[in-house]
Amino acid sequence: MLAVMAWRNLWRRPVRTGLSLISMVLTTMLLVFMLSFQLGIYDTMKGNALRLLDGFAQIQPPGYLADPDIRKTIAAPGDLAAAARKVPGVTAAAPRASTYVILSNGELSYGGAVIGVDPTAEVQVSRLQATVHHGRYLAASDSDAIVLGDVLARNLKLSLGDRVTLLGSSADGGIAADSLRIVGLFHTGMAEIDRQVAEMPLARFQESFGLGDAANVIALSGPSLGAVQRAQPALTQLAQSQGLVLRDWAALEPALQQGITLDFATALFWYATLVIVVVFIILNTLLMSVLERTREFGMLLALGMRPMQIGRLVWMELLMLSVMGNGIGAGLGAALAAWLQVRGIVFPGFEGALALWGLPPRLYPTLSWTSALSPPAVMVACIALAGTGVFLRLRRLEPVPAMRAA
Repeated sequence: MLAVMAWRNLWRRPVRTGLSLISMVLTTMLLVFMLSFQLGIYDTMKGNALRLLDGFAQIQPPGYLADPDIRKTIAAPGDLAAAARKVPGVTAAAPRASTYVILSNGELSYGGAVIGVDPTAEVQVSRLQATVHHGRYLAASDSDAIVLGDVLARNLKLSLGDRVTLLGSSADGGIAADSLRIVGLFHTGMAEIDRQVAEMPLARFQESFGLGDAANVIALSGPSLGAVQRAQPALTQLAQSQGLVLRDWAALEPALQQGITLDFATALFWYATLVIVVVFIILNTLLMSVLERTREFGMLLALGMRPMQIGRLVWMELLMLSVMGNGIGAGLGAALAAWLQVRGIVFPGFEGALALWGLPPRLYPTLSWTSALSPPAVMVACIALAGTGVFLRLRRLEPVPAMRAA
């Protein structure tokens, strides 16, 4: 009975109800779309950064992340990589070894990081090979070969076919030196990689730096970052069984993780501000409605209706309005996000600025249950909570004073 009365009362003032609905629909639609768009940007940033070199996760020796010493190794990395590939959610595992060396060409010398990779496995984890713009990437048959960042090659005045000398420390603490022919130059757009990273065949690295058959890390990839994250319990157990540790994306890219956290916290502040403004507008409309209907409530009290029932009636009107408005808004916002998730959004003229953040010119929202349901749920909860004040006010109504109200 109360529900029927509440629904009828909503449409006694159709203009007021319509304006309240429009405000909630537009707000919730905006929140759902903006949250989906923001999460989509975060997914793109993480995917681009991790696919470039790190992988979605890594198995490492304890302490290697803080101090990447060549002497901290993984024995039988091929067997461990094969076991990792069997974990559901993991499609690729690439052994790597790395150290810091001096790269030189005659009298020119620069410090950099050289990474030993298995070319066949590496292309399934990293997209560095896609950034090679002169020459080619490493092949499985290569031995006397190396690929360099183009800035590093330019600083050393090297080009394709030239030889570069590496000088560093071997795993036993001795001097390690090698000379390799440049077969490719890559350009990632990230200065710290382009000016100080080189890759060479893992077997040649192990030979030159005295690693034997060992490696330093196993880089992991999968169909998506989420799939690898869901595989973390099994991967952690696998790593611990070998006395190793699993590092997730946040550990591999702490600066990116902190940037996303800060940006999301800022966005939540503005989202909360928008919700508060809309809730106060709806609450103000409700209070105006209650004041206009005070004499009506007095008559209902005189007819035997209890104050608690009147409070519940008004609160139910508010909930119906809130659920209807936020439900429509969530549906429209989800539909817009789903459509643009396929088509993408292009920002003409901002390609350079987006590239600085590792973003492509076309961006895609990521619609999820979280982005679709969180905004309307928060809106309904806040409006319902704000309505309790009116509910408590109506509990104190007396029939005669209420009927005398102007």
